[in-house]
Formats: sequence, structure tokens, C-alpha cells
Amino acid sequence: MARWNSCNILQIAPDAKRLWQFDAKGGGFVLGREQRVPHAEQLPPKFVAKTWSSLWQPKLNVAWLPPENVFLRVVELPASNADETFSMVELQLEKLSPLPVTQIVWTFQVLPRSVAENLQTVIVVIVARNIVEDFLGKLERDGYLADRLEVPMLDQLDAISATEDGAWIFPQTIGGQNAALVAWWFGGALRNLSFVALPVAGDRAVELKNQLSHIVWSGELEGWLTAPPKWHLVADAMNAAEWENVLRTGLNEPVQIIPPPAPVDLAARTAKRATSAAKANLLPGEFTARYHQQLVDRLWLHALGYAGVLYAVSLVIYFCAVAVLGYRTGTVESQVAALSNSYTNSLQLAAQYKVLTERQQLKYAALDCWKIVADQLPQTVTLQRFSFADGQKLTLSGTAPPDQVTTLFDFNTAMQKLKVNGQFVFDQQSIEPISPKLLNPTTEGWNLGLQLLHTETEPQ
Repeated sequence: MARWNSCNILQIAPDAKRLWQFDAKGGGFVLGREQRVPHAEQLPPKFVAKTWSSLWQPKLNVAWLPPENVFLRVVELPASNADETFSMVELQLEKLSPLPVTQIVWTFQVLPRSVAENLQTVIVVIVARNIVEDFLGKLERDGYLADRLEVPMLDQLDAISATEDGAWIFPQTIGGQNAALVAWWFGGALRNLSFVALPVAGDRAVELKNQLSHIVWSGELEGWLTAPPKWHLVADAMNAAEWENVLRTGLNEPVQIIPPPAPVDLAARTAKRATSAAKANLLPGEFTARYHQQLVDRLWLHALGYAGVLYAVSLVIYFCAVAVLGYRTGTVESQVAALSNSYTNSLQLAAQYKVLTERQQLKYAALDCWKIVADQLPQTVTLQRFSFADGQKLTLSGTAPPDQVTTLFDFNTAMQKLKVNGQFVFDQQSIEPISPKLLNPTTEGWNLGLQLLHTETEPQ
């Protein structure tokens, strides 16, 4: 029962369809909703249909079979587990079934016994397969896919605790006729189940007496009826008034009236019993497989539908984003087109300004370099060649006495370390050091290359 989250019980009553929805709580089932639906209307899908939530909150759909289509048989078998009991009942089906075994569906219910015997009482429920298929077809048209088919008479028997031997009569309507299920308890166990019907015309009391007498004689012959039965009528006020009068008249014996369980109580008992599923089920296996496949297909179709909707929404969002970005791009392009002429003119002006700035910077560069050389050149050193190329490279060459080589190196160092406004005048990485070379015994030739360092900030 722990695996079920909820259980629906459906009854096709003569006046309407009745639906009970139970929620699994505290080891049992609690009524969550009760609804009456006219026969002309379909059952509410949100209560009976299975969706994605049914995968983690399993729902069991149970339908009550009409009692007029059900055969009940009572057998005594050796006490055993469910699988062995199933096999024993299956071996006796040909003897128990009023129809060919290939044309029926069946299940069984084990009843507790109050006597200390190594036996068990089993109620075998038999229904014609064509009746079940027709009934399932009606349920399908109502949108109800049943997981199990159950018989409420089993829960009626379970709800009434037979504390004494006797016949227990359960009035009900079968095929539009007043009838009753008669349960015979003797020796602390259920011995027989049979149906009796009240005729529409004639002496109803005599007819009912004859039907019950035949069952009594059968019980005496089989040996389970060892004493005159006591009569119990399980009926509501309306049915009790009719049946008590007929029983007292026909049997001339006292009848004890017992109130029946309410339909909702029977539905709760069915929910509890159905969730402890027996091996046999009145629902044919091919219907179970088809309903399962329909559920899987429906979930897949819903998933594909949701995926399609999500894809469509994503496409709409994508195209909206593309449209917005396209609009913004067009706006920016329009602004760029409007500013392109001004931007081009600005670039031309910036280039012209840069050229003019470089000219301004280099205008006096040669004179400044000449002044620097004149200030730093020792008097004993002769400058023969002064070259200022590309506005950047300064080349010096000349002569000096052989004893003034040290002075040349000092001149080289002074030119390298020369600073103006705290910055080097010449690039420290590009200096070609002075290289004295003896030309004759009285003269040393020398060369010095310097790269002017431009530290001015380029115009913006």
C-alpha cells in the first residue's frame, strides 16, 4: 500500500456514476473527494486521468463490477500461501466455473476462519470475459482506464463480522430486480454464497421460501448445515421494511436486522484490499498492457508538445531579440553614417596636426644637438663631421691627440648621461660607443653615433 499515493473507486449506479477518491495516509486510505456524475457526462479527467505526476505519485483506478454479472463460489482449501492457493484454485476452475474456462476471468479472496483447522475459506469470483470487455469499453468511453476490477460483495462480507452461525442476507438490485446475496456461516466459517430474487408478481413470500429451502437442503446434503439457520438481514431502513415482511411471512421465523456499511465505507475497504493486489485480477492482461502503453504514449506526446511549445517560445524570443538588436544596429549605423564625414575630417586633421607637431619638434632638433655637442666637446678634441639624419640619428666624427683618448671616453659618457628636464636626451639602448682609431703617430680618429629620444606625448 505504501507505493500508492491515491486510489479511485468507481461505481456505475442505476441513477448516476459515483466516484470516490481516497488518499493514502497513516497506513490506510482517507476519503479525499466524493462526486456524483450523471450518466450523460464524462468523469472529470483531472481526478481519474494519469499524468506525469502519476510516475512519482502512483494512482490506482478501481471499478466495481455490476453484481448481476458475477458468479461467487466458496471452496475450502488447505492453508497455504497466496501462490499455492492460486494454483489450487486454478486446478478446480473447470469444476467451479459455470462457463468454459477460456471464456472467463477470475480472482479469489481468502477469508479468515475462527475455527482451529488447517483449512482456509476461499471465495472465487468468476465473470464472463465478454461481460468484462463490454464493461471496460463503457469505462473507456467515460475516460476511465481501470487498473483493477473489484466486486463490492466481498467488502460487504468483510464489513459484517459473523459472530454466530446462520444466514446473512444482503439485499441489492440486480438487473433492475430486487435480489439478495445470502452468505451461510456455519462452524465458524463461510460455507456457501448464493443469490435469491423476489418475483415481481405472485406470492413473493412462498417463492422466497422455496429458493431458501433449496439452499438449506443442499447444505444438509453437503454436511455443512447441521442446525436450523438463524436469519440476519443486513439492509437499510427502506430495504429492511420490504425484506423483513417477506422473510417473516415466508419463513415464519424471527429475523435480526443489521444496518449495512455505508457505500463510502465499502469503497474504503475496496481501496485497501485492491492495493494489496492478489496475483489474479478480473482485468484481462491485454487491457493492462494496452492501458500502460497508452499512458506511455500520452506522456511522450505531452512531452513532445511541451518541447514544441518551448521551442516555439524560444524562436519568438530569438527573433524578437534579433529584431531589437537589428534595430539598434541600424540606429548605430545611421549615427556612424552621419558622423563618417566628420570622423574622416577629424582623422585628416589629426594626421596634419601630428605632422606639424613633428615638424615643430624637429625644427630646432639639429640646432639643439649642435649646441649640446658644442657644450660637451672637450677643447682638445677636434670635430670634423656633424650629421643629423631623419631627425633622429646624430653621427659625430673627428680627431684627437693620442694622449686624449680618456677625454674621448669621458665625452662619450657625458653625451650618454645628458638629461634635460630630468629625462635622457639620447636613447640608452641605441648608442654606438666611441671607437678611437690611430690614424698616425700624432692623431687618433673617432666616431660616435647617438639616437635622439623623443619623449613628447603624441597629440590626441
